Formats: sequence, C-alpha cells, structure tokens
Amino acid sequence: MLAEFTGLSALEELAARVKCAEFPVIDHWTDVGEWFREWAARPELRKELRAHLDGLTPQQATWVIAHSRETTTHFAWCLRDDPDEAFTFWLHEYKPLADWRTGYADSVHNHRYHFCTTILSGAYLHERFDARLGVGGRTVTGTELTNRTQCTEGTTGTLLAHEFHRIPRAADGTMTFLVKSRAVTPWSLSYDPDTGISHRHVPVEDRLEDLTNHL
Repeated sequence: MLAEFTGLSALEELAARVKCAEFPVIDHWTDVGEWFREWAARPELRKELRAHLDGLTPQQATWVIAHSRETTTHFAWCLRDDPDEAFTFWLHEYKPLADWRTGYADSVHNHRYHFCTTILSGAYLHERFDARLGVGGRTVTGTELTNRTQCTEGTTGTLLAHEFHRIPRAADGTMTFLVKSRAVTPWSLSYDPDTGISHRHVPVEDRLEDLTNHL
C-alpha cells in the first residue's frame, strides 16, 4: 500500500485508497481489484477487522445491525455505507450448509454492482458462467459453466456487475470481506439451470412508487 496511507486502520486505509483515486472507480473497478489484492494480503487483516467490531460504540453497533440483512445462505453485515462515497464495505458470514435454502448464493446470478472479495476464513466452491440474456436483458435464457475453482482462506477475487457466478457450497465457518461499488444497473438476474427459470430482482427501496400504484 502506498506510504501516504500507512498508519490508518485496515478499513480506513482501503477507504482512503479508493476515495483518492484519480478516476471514477465505478468505471475502473478492475483497478480497484488490483489495490484490493494488495490490501487483503495484510497478515493481520482478520485481527484488525475483529478489533474494528470490538471497538464499535453502542450507537455504531446499532447502525451496523440496522443496515445489515439476512439472506437464505449468509448474513450480510454492513460495515460502511456513506452516501457520499462510491463504495460500501461488508462482511458475509455464511450459514452452515445444512441451513441454506435455495435461491441466493447457490443460484447462477449477477449483481447490480461491482465488487471485490477476500475469504477471511473457511472456503467455498466458486463457479463462473457465460449467460445468454433475453430481450432487454430482463431474463436469462441459458448459461454455460466457464470456470470452477475451490477457493480457500486468503483467496481474493473481483466480479463486475454483468458477470454471472454462483457459490454452490461453502465450508462451515466461512466468512468473507467485500468492497462493493454503488449500483450500476437497476436490477440483477438469477437463473436455475435445472429448471430453466429466470428471475429479475429489483431492490425493495426502489419499489415504493410501484407499491403506491398497486394500492
């Protein structure tokens, strides 16, 4: 990491690096991925993140809880989300595989945002896919597996919003850290290769007008 960021906490160092970029990071996310790999190699990263959580004030802990959520496969803990910043920080705590319900990380899907991730503990199987989209990019009509990798502790990766992947299984105790961009598309897509069923996902916070119109 560049010298001007030394002495900062792990999260503040990463935030400073992204905020000081000389270009719009959302348009150059692969460059963020290069910085992220260097940052994630910190030998005490887990210890620093644990210290960050231990140091939260009651008000900060309440904020984290309010901005976090549970999915069918993992708990997504929000560590940083400043509307004036082009990124957010998250911890993903994967549930034991026996507790997974189908339809989230284990589906073939893309995201509304770009992200970089590193495995803090545990391991998971990661698959990448080429996807064929329907008219207007609102459905997936078919997918083809292009890569399958068993990812272990310390593995880092970058995924852009248009890229499709899935995590069909994760070891018990798996945790990951992610830096996400702001949304670059209004929806994401998921697909079940076994049934051929595609779903389009629009975040609830963008559906208030729809709710009003449906009343």
